[in-house]
Amino acid sequence: MVSFSDNFFDKIQKKTNVSKNDILSLASKLQQSDLKNEGTLREIIHDLSKLTGKEVTNEKEEKIIQAIKNDKVPKNLDKML
Repeated sequence: MVSFSDNFFDKIQKKTNVSKNDILSLASKLQQSDLKNEGTLREIIHDLSKLTGKEVTNEKEEKIIQAIKNDKVPKNLDKML
């Protein structure tokens, strides 16, 4: 597994108000999930929506699901921040 510094988690928390513990819990859930399963993806999207306090429209949810299923998600998370 990739090791992230506290600085990485601090950046995420500043942008999202999501704690390191919540991120690690979600990461654990992701590792155990089938990310090609739409039901699983919808559950994860809803979890993230609740954690961040951001509403995800049905249209955006569909775009996220299609991007994940078609492997169009950036591999380098640090560049996203």
